[in-house]
Amino acid sequence: MTDDSFEPVAALPLVSKGQLRSARQLLQRRGRDESGRFLVEGTQAVREALKRPEIVEAVIVDDPARHAELLSMANPDLCWAATPSDIAQLADTVTSQGIFAICRQLESSWDDVPAPRLVVICSQVRDPGNAGTVIRCADAFGADLVVLTKGSVELHNPKTVRASVGSIFHLPVVTGVTLDEAVAHLRAHGMAVLAADGGGASLDQVEHSGGLSGPTAWILGNEAWGLPESDRALADHVVGVPMWGQAESLNLSTAAAVCLYATASAQRAALDEPGASS
Repeated sequence: MTDDSFEPVAALPLVSKGQLRSARQLLQRRGRDESGRFLVEGTQAVREALKRPEIVEAVIVDDPARHAELLSMANPDLCWAATPSDIAQLADTVTSQGIFAICRQLESSWDDVPAPRLVVICSQVRDPGNAGTVIRCADAFGADLVVLTKGSVELHNPKTVRASVGSIFHLPVVTGVTLDEAVAHLRAHGMAVLAADGGGASLDQVEHSGGLSGPTAWILGNEAWGLPESDRALADHVVGVPMWGQAESLNLSTAAAVCLYATASAQRAALDEPGASS
């Protein structure tokens, strides 16, 4: 079937040229900033977006029959079919899953989490894949909040959104603050601040000494140069992930997963202790 002979299934209207042009503009930061919207690509990410219907403004699919389950979650007046060439113009991947949502941008503040216990601070993390995967890890291990400091990648970058696989819809992500501001705020709320970087105390030793069982905020640095000394100095302790094999290092998102898992496990164990308060 060619694009010219494409016929929407289940009576979905075909997306208009104007709607498609507006959606394409969301692939660029300027378009996102001017419209206050962003593009969500992929089955799981769209599924999680649809669980927050107040932010979804449109759903675009290549095959309504194939995506019938997700379309049943959406307002039918906001659903559109698209030709293969239309989908190719929107896709940020080589092989698209053929479903997109246009959403209003997410906004979070410190007030969303008045008493955090586990927080991740991404300090000038500029790789969108890493940022999105850190958000996914934070979601998986029950973190309360993620912070993307000034100089970090934009939260609504399509690659960040895709790498989070829907997790950006599950927990608050505070943006636009400096590392100093984030550390000061979280420390004022009783959190220990740990910097994940080499040359510090070993993560397993910190865990065994009980240093992960209380409210904890982790600082993660830039992929290329890590944490400068001025950033390390803001933390209460610098902590490194021990490695017993021959690998030189771990990438950012892998190190984040290890630190978050260890902290979440220690916090849960502490809460399970007799006499522990929740």
